[in-house]
Amino acid sequence: MKVGFIGTGSMGSVLIDAFMTSGALMPNQVFASNRTAEKVALLAQRHPGLNVCSSNAETVKNSDIVFICVKPLQYKALVEEIKDEVKQDQMLVSITSPVQIRHLEQALACKIAKVIPSITHLTLSGASLCMYGTRIAPEDRLVLEQLLGAISKPLEIPESHVRISSDFSSCGPAFISFFLDQWVEAAVEVTGIGREQATSLAGEMLLGTGKLLTEGGFHPLDLQERVAVPGGITAEALALLRQSLNGVFHQLIATTHAKYEEDLKKCDGLISDTKT
Repeated sequence: MKVGFIGTGSMGSVLIDAFMTSGALMPNQVFASNRTAEKVALLAQRHPGLNVCSSNAETVKNSDIVFICVKPLQYKALVEEIKDEVKQDQMLVSITSPVQIRHLEQALACKIAKVIPSITHLTLSGASLCMYGTRIAPEDRLVLEQLLGAISKPLEIPESHVRISSDFSSCGPAFISFFLDQWVEAAVEVTGIGREQATSLAGEMLLGTGKLLTEGGFHPLDLQERVAVPGGITAEALALLRQSLNGVFHQLIATTHAKYEEDLKKCDGLISDTKT
């Protein structure tokens, strides 16, 4: 199987690095192109044997599956560039949430899927969110999910839930890291603990908590009840958090959804008029 990547920026390179680390793909199976040729060249240096393509059309010509890892507003130009090269038996996988499957099925004759990856795949963990177009057969899903299964836990979701699901799986690492960074910074200022030590403690705690929630049979409320003894230190701090964070997560969801709707409208205007 030959796998192409159009766009090797942040998430494109995450996917390539993760597939290589896991052994799911060998460098000679990968074809990649990018507007900035130096980015692909750097990937080829990290993974000798990776095929550097001079154009997106060349990537498509050489690949069975093509991951599209570009920004939403770049899709219209990209579709125009590759639409005469795609074949009906090819699978094109978009990783951009505002670009709808219907947009791509209207514009391209191949099989269309959408996957929202996560930076957590660099450690071969986290969820990859999978959505499928009308031309995708069960065997196509199996091939894609076996590939993604080497670096993540593939989860099929309805496209209507892509934004809220991405808040957890894709944006979540940044949100949690922000919370931990603020906590560590306060700990350093108030107590004098070393930043490196506090960060290491926080990371190990987060890793263990994730395992309790995914493997240990715990629900978030169960963990709170198990750790917070009534009248104890943890219970006192939780009361403070409940009061201070009241409404914050509703605002967070409103913010991510508003930006998504804004991007979706832009994509509708740009891509919907592109036909096969």
